[in-house]
Formats: sequence, C-alpha cells, structure tokens
Amino acid sequence: MDKRENKKSQFLGHYRGLVQAGATLLTNVYLPNFLKGGIYQGKGKAVCVPGLNCYSCPAASGACPIGAFQSVVGSSKFSFSYYITGFLILMGVLLGRFICGFLCPFGWLQDLLNKIPCKKLSTKKLKPLTYVKYIVLALTVILLPALVVNDLGMGDPFFCKYICPQGVLEGAIPLAAVDVGIRAALGTLFTRKLIILIVVVVLSILFYRPFCKWICPLGAFYALMNKVSLLGIEVDGHKCISCGKCARVCKMDVDVTKSPNNGECIRCGKCVNACPTDAVSFRYGFGKEKEI
Repeated sequence: MDKRENKKSQFLGHYRGLVQAGATLLTNVYLPNFLKGGIYQGKGKAVCVPGLNCYSCPAASGACPIGAFQSVVGSSKFSFSYYITGFLILMGVLLGRFICGFLCPFGWLQDLLNKIPCKKLSTKKLKPLTYVKYIVLALTVILLPALVVNDLGMGDPFFCKYICPQGVLEGAIPLAAVDVGIRAALGTLFTRKLIILIVVVVLSILFYRPFCKWICPLGAFYALMNKVSLLGIEVDGHKCISCGKCARVCKMDVDVTKSPNNGECIRCGKCVNACPTDAVSFRYGFGKEKEI
C-alpha cells in the first residue's frame, strides 16, 4: 500500500469534523432565512442534496432525496422518479455510506451529541435493530405513499410526515419560532414528532448514531450500495497483524478485517487512524479487497 495514499486516508479521517461542518453549511447556505421565517424556493430546490436535510429548513439550498422521492411516489399520478432514483444510485456508487459519515447534516448532529460527556452504551448486542431501517425504507418511503391514497389518488409522505425528526428540527421549530401563524397551527402531529426528536437526541447522547443505525431510510439505501461503491476500505493482508484495534475503535460495530465494505460502515476513518501498521486505508475505484 502506497504510503502517500495511506497518509491521505489518515488526513481525511482526522479532519472529518471540518468536512461535516462544511457540508452542512453548503447544504444550508441561506442562513438569513432563519430570521425572516421564509423558505428558499429558487431553482436550487429542484436539485437533491446527498444527505438528510429537510426541504422546509429555511436555509436549505436543495431538496432532501427522501422527501423528493416521496412527493413523486405520493402524487395523484403515480410515476417512478427516474431522476431521484438515478441521483441516489449515482451517489451510492460514487461514495456509498461516506455520505452518512461526512456529508449528512443529521449524522453530524448525532456525532456532536455523542461527544457530550456521560456513560456511553454499546450497540453491539443491538445489531438486529440495524435491519429496521430497511423496513422503514420499504414501508414508509415506497409502499405506503404509493398504495395508501386518498380520493384524489394522493398518498402521504409517510416517513417525512410521521417519523423524520430532521423536519421538526430544521423546519417546524425555526419557522414556528418567528411566525405566529405557524405556532398557532401546530398540533398533535408536531407534538408526536417533537417527542421522536427528543428521543433521538437522548439516544444519540447515550449511543453512537442510533438514527443512522436503526431508522434512517437514506442510510439503508446507501448501505445497500456500499458493496458496489467506488469508495471503500482496503485492508492489506500482508501488513495486518490481527491486533483488533480497528474493530475496537469502530463505533458502527464493524470489523473491517472481516468485512471491509460492510453496509454499516460510514467510512469515518477511525479504523484507518487506529491501525499501527498502516494496513487499513481508503481506496477509490474498482478492485477486489485484499484477503487477510
């Protein structure tokens, strides 16, 4: 493994927080809208951003791919969204769950919450819960919006409307804070979603990225793409000394020596920086991982 390539991998892992902050800012560039109580509705909203970022956020510069997909699936004239699906597949092939680890605003929020000092709980014994997000993806993002429709043939965006805590955090709360009319219109649905947000916040302090691991449908889709993603993790079997440090530092409960491109791997780079022999690195492009 080239030393320069390994240094690049370590550099990326070290400065992940700065990349996350920059990605969040680029995803939400219209900051003055927080004070105005309005939503940017320009041409940029026709373009999806890669991470989970609510369309209703006053500062949002693009559309959330989950919300955009649901708006098409739940429309009165159901049609398969080739643009949004193509965008998701493209992002998945190019980056996989690197998007979760580096480019998702809600992922960054969970990272920050988990830094709050307190006793942390392990999720290793809760691995079966990682399959829940695939159910959420299939049921609330695809099937229910398409099949459960009103008299006009329109379906609700079930995930965005009833589950997604990002919508409350980025959309409902800041808009209600500056608009009396919106505050007056808040009802039981807002209360239920606020409870979901509070639960996710508390769990994020105790566990590492519970929403990403167990609930997020966008994470589920990118997880499916991890195996074919051009960006992956490579383990040099000749350098690996089987010390287990990479597995111990992984907060997503992945052993990269056994499964370098596991669907739960968010490419955070912790395993790269922990390896004492530089056996673990990012790789980009087609190619088979080296066997241990």
